[in-house]
Amino acid sequence: MNYGESVLDILVAFPLFAALVVLLAPARLAKRIALVGALIEFFLSVPLWWMFQSGTAAMQFAVVHPWIPNWGIMYRLGVDGISLFMVLLTTFTIPLAVLGSWNYIKERERPYYALLLVLTTGMLGVFLALDLFVFYVFWEIMLIPMYFIIGVWGGQRRLYAAIKFFLFTFVGSLLMLVAILVLYYTVGNATGTYSFAYDHLLAHIGVADQWAFWLFGAFFLAFAIKVPMFPFHTWLPDAHVEAPTAGSVILAGVLLKMGAYGFLRLAIPLFPDAAARFAPWIGALAVVGIIYGALVALVQPDMKKLVAYSSVSHLGFVMLGIAAFTTTSVVGAVYQMLNHGISTGALFFMVGMLYERRHTRRIEDFGGLKAVMPWFSAAFLMIGLSSIAVPGFNGFVGEFLILIGSWPFSPTLTVLATLGVILAAGYILWMIQRVFYGEVRHKENEGLRDLSLREAVVLVPLIILALVMGLASPLFTRSIEPTVSVLVHDVGAEQGSSAGGTR
Repeated sequence: MNYGESVLDILVAFPLFAALVVLLAPARLAKRIALVGALIEFFLSVPLWWMFQSGTAAMQFAVVHPWIPNWGIMYRLGVDGISLFMVLLTTFTIPLAVLGSWNYIKERERPYYALLLVLTTGMLGVFLALDLFVFYVFWEIMLIPMYFIIGVWGGQRRLYAAIKFFLFTFVGSLLMLVAILVLYYTVGNATGTYSFAYDHLLAHIGVADQWAFWLFGAFFLAFAIKVPMFPFHTWLPDAHVEAPTAGSVILAGVLLKMGAYGFLRLAIPLFPDAAARFAPWIGALAVVGIIYGALVALVQPDMKKLVAYSSVSHLGFVMLGIAAFTTTSVVGAVYQMLNHGISTGALFFMVGMLYERRHTRRIEDFGGLKAVMPWFSAAFLMIGLSSIAVPGFNGFVGEFLILIGSWPFSPTLTVLATLGVILAAGYILWMIQRVFYGEVRHKENEGLRDLSLREAVVLVPLIILALVMGLASPLFTRSIEPTVSVLVHDVGAEQGSSAGGTR
């Protein structure tokens, strides 16, 4: 068995093995073993990029194993241009999350690092699954570790935040499960083949037309909660603020992308007509989220809550690009998913680093840090410019593609969305000005240490990626675009065949 035939199986299974080793090892070695395991996982995933054939939209490295064949459940995995970089983003984020927890987590280290690794398996499974039942199983596997990471190692209101996160996500998950089962039985009754296979259900989507509106609605709620879209976003600020630094980074970097990925992988391809009917509403809610998230971020006194609300705003751009559903807008949406994982993840890391030093996140407790922590200040400024989409950084490419691609969909919504770009500059630059410039207002800040070697190892790769993705975006988009082009074409063709026209 060569690399291509086994890589996806290994990527999904290896973190579970590493988690078991962490649990069995002495507590003092837990984080070191977790770091080694996470790095091995990352290096196992990297060859996917250069072995991936960028000129095709077909699923690659696909594997199929019998699981519960009597119920039509097969363990199917595959990767295409949309899921490729979601996988790489996940495996890239986890080693940094382990390093970011190095001094932050001091109790129950073995279960903490084991849960990070189990979470890795759940996240990768969601991005790789080509069987809807397997997709749902991984979706639930991902939920449980994050619940405990927030609820056990979080802040003072961690139980409230963890329960709220669990309830919101679990309700959406149950709706998705009902929709999957209805689709399974509807297609099975019509074709005589009962299967959860994605390609089988996709080939017979017309069979469930009478249920399409309601099924899409169930998927919509599940994925909109996970994104999260306005007005389903209320769990996110609490979860971000109370989660440990690594939990916030993984939430922003990977978990929130699962909602947008679910729209592109399942909801829109399986129910194209219903998706077209919902699209204006999705686009409108996305723009409301862009403006609302930015305005609320603008008035936040807590840096972590500011970054949390900025996520609501930035992911509104992703959902606008998906709602517009042009090739340009969807490529931009996928690219912006990656950008958000890099830039917002880095912001959460740096807020956590300040908290480790001062045990406060209030903006008014800082000021003048540029004179005390020049390297840290420079890193924060670079990531801040990335977050506000300054040309030359990654955020600019994603937002530009989304806005250009969304214009044919709705000029009005596109113009309104640009307000989010302006407001983002306001809340990020204002935060930087108050935290890093001016006089050192508090004696406690005078002796703060600058970046440590460990912190530099965390931040420098993120800054380099922000620049590379801004200056050499074709390295990424050439793998994303063929899959997106076929997806947009196929969905448009389905709409045309059933409604006598194209969207």
